[in-house]
Amino acid sequence: MKVIALFKEETHLIDSAAKNNRQAQQQLYDTYSGKMLSVCRMYVKDIHHAEEVMLNGFFKVFTHLNDFKGEGSFEGWIRRIMIRESISFLRSKKQLEFSEEVFEKNVMHSNNVVSQLEVDHIQQLIDALPEGYKVVFVMYAIEGYKHQEIANMLNITEGTSKSQLFKARKILKEKLELENSAGYGIK
Repeated sequence: MKVIALFKEETHLIDSAAKNNRQAQQQLYDTYSGKMLSVCRMYVKDIHHAEEVMLNGFFKVFTHLNDFKGEGSFEGWIRRIMIRESISFLRSKKQLEFSEEVFEKNVMHSNNVVSQLEVDHIQQLIDALPEGYKVVFVMYAIEGYKHQEIANMLNITEGTSKSQLFKARKILKEKLELENSAGYGIK
């Protein structure tokens, strides 16, 4: 029963915000801004730029609220806007480049080294990736997009998406192994 009441309350809040009710818009912003800043931050290194991207994203959210048809989650709808806004920002800064090299078939298996690192450190490692690698890695490994979806959103081939992911994983694995061996004195 509580879930239904929460859903109705959110639906009413969305409807009010769509009618330019500033209180409702503020409440939606307060509810989702923290999560959406995290989404933008995954793509954009600098926190100030990530905040700018998030604010631009919320502007689009509020101007297109009538486009939300209630299919799927509202949070997911906002998240997709934030991802697209982050990609647009990177494109505008000419920071989004993709290598057209052929995808290598070697598959990297995950290991438990990553689970031992702190989230901030992992974010720093991801931030150090070239932008093209980083965007594809985040979209695939964190956001859960498929290569075809990534290719469509970024206007690249599916093979380029796979290649970028492979290279990002390879770089991250090398950095983690280097840190692991340095931390334990093993070469």
